[in-house]
Amino acid sequence: MTRTTILLSTLLVSFQLHAENWPAWRGEGGQGICVEKNLPTTWSKTEGIRWRTVLPDKGNSTPIVWGGRVFVTQALEKERVRGVMCFDRKDGRLLWQSSVPVEENEPTHATNPQGSSSPVTDGERVIAWFGSAGLVCYNLDGRELWRRDLGKQKHEWGWASSPVIHGDLCLLNFGPGESQFIIALKKTTGEIVWKKDIAKPSKEGWNGSWSTPVIMPVKSGAQVLLSVSERLSGIEPATGREVWYSEGLNPLVYTSPIFSDGVIVANGGYNGAVLAVRAGGSGDVTGSHRLWHIPKGPQRIGSGVIHEGHIYIVDDPGIAQCIDLKTGVSVWKERLPRATTNWSSAVLADGNIYSVSQAGDVLVFKAATKFEMVAVNSLGERSNSSVAISNGDIFIRTHSALWCVGGR
Repeated sequence: MTRTTILLSTLLVSFQLHAENWPAWRGEGGQGICVEKNLPTTWSKTEGIRWRTVLPDKGNSTPIVWGGRVFVTQALEKERVRGVMCFDRKDGRLLWQSSVPVEENEPTHATNPQGSSSPVTDGERVIAWFGSAGLVCYNLDGRELWRRDLGKQKHEWGWASSPVIHGDLCLLNFGPGESQFIIALKKTTGEIVWKKDIAKPSKEGWNGSWSTPVIMPVKSGAQVLLSVSERLSGIEPATGREVWYSEGLNPLVYTSPIFSDGVIVANGGYNGAVLAVRAGGSGDVTGSHRLWHIPKGPQRIGSGVIHEGHIYIVDDPGIAQCIDLKTGVSVWKERLPRATTNWSSAVLADGNIYSVSQAGDVLVFKAATKFEMVAVNSLGERSNSSVAISNGDIFIRTHSALWCVGGR
């Protein structure tokens, strides 16, 4: 067993210890993996639903769950406020809502409402990014603990990256647009620990990175993985030092990196390049550690998952694909039933992949080298979010409501 395999096994144990919580976008570890068993795979708008709670405005963010509470970010565009809403997981009752004002709504794409960034929690605090309104930290009862103004966020397609908690730090990929940087702050006070500017894409216009950073365990402790325009980087979390980088992405990046068995995979956006890098390098590893590279691929906005040596991902047009992790070779590619545009990031649970289409269909298919559709569960409400899973329940945010699909 390699050292990398041991480290990833340790991470899996961490998943198992915290299976009842879904504390961040893409869950514990940011890889979209849930270790729970016997989860619901079929339901309808009227059957298998524990509760549905109406939300006051549209939004693309994904819920997070800690204990008996479910948290979502919510922007009220007409009122020019952004905040966090906290619900009781038993019945969907609103427990509290805390918001901050914004001077004016930044420009964005019609399909990306303000407030697409998901919150993050460590069980003591909830931290959320509200674009130009700043990074804000609340306690679990909704009292504001600190607020940090990070400057003006401005891009014609808006913003979406979610904050990440690692140890005593909160990390954020601020951008894209006129100003883009990755920053680390003390999670207890909001004090800035380090800030590293990110090079702007070589092509101007709508390019940039909406990627959420991911923490990967390594021999020295951990590295922050970040996909930005034209490169994938491994960053030292304590200092912001770039340990290694690989070129090969295109200027437009939406997805977050995924990793398994010592291999890191990153996807570009429109006509997006895909690259895989072996962990353990330093400096420019483009020539030494890049395992495979596909210069041009399909549009991918949602991130994929890795299971038993294969990548599972759903493209923007609603086409699911299985890819060999070590070679980049496509094993199968299938258009999903009732396929519409899909921005959802895949979630792996009990051998199944869960993905949500913009039409509000929760699509479930097998994580296997032979394509097998399990179910299509239509909620009939527009959605650009991903599922969150906690203690047998599946939480889904649409533009109209927060849903809880009841399990145990």
